[in-house]
Amino acid sequence: QVQLVESGGGLVQPGGSLRLSCTTSGITFDNYVIGWFRQAPGKKREGVSCITRGDGRTYYTEPVKGRFTASRDNAKNMVYLQMNSLTPEDTGVYYCAARRENSAYCPLVTSGAVSEYPHWGLGTRVTVSS
Repeated sequence: QVQLVESGGGLVQPGGSLRLSCTTSGITFDNYVIGWFRQAPGKKREGVSCITRGDGRTYYTEPVKGRFTASRDNAKNMVYLQMNSLTPEDTGVYYCAARRENSAYCPLVTSGAVSEYPHWGLGTRVTVSS
């Protein structure tokens, strides 16, 4: 049974940092691309980052480029999202998602990216507010 569990969310002031973790189980981790998505109140779920299987190449959407860093630890079956210089616009529920993949394909920016990941965690809430 595939399970993804996010952790590390919380309340942080603008300009602050948080590190999210995604713990996976029930998958051959090396064979999966992992995506990070977020959903703000009243808005659609949107891509944040994805990290390819294997060597862990990372991709980011424009709103978070230069501020967020994704990484994966294949030994621990975990993925991380380091978030710096947070702004109130980063507020939302953050989800990790997994997709079995044989290539370096990393769905993220297209409107259909959400539907390309069959496995999701329940999310962790991030609130950026003073």
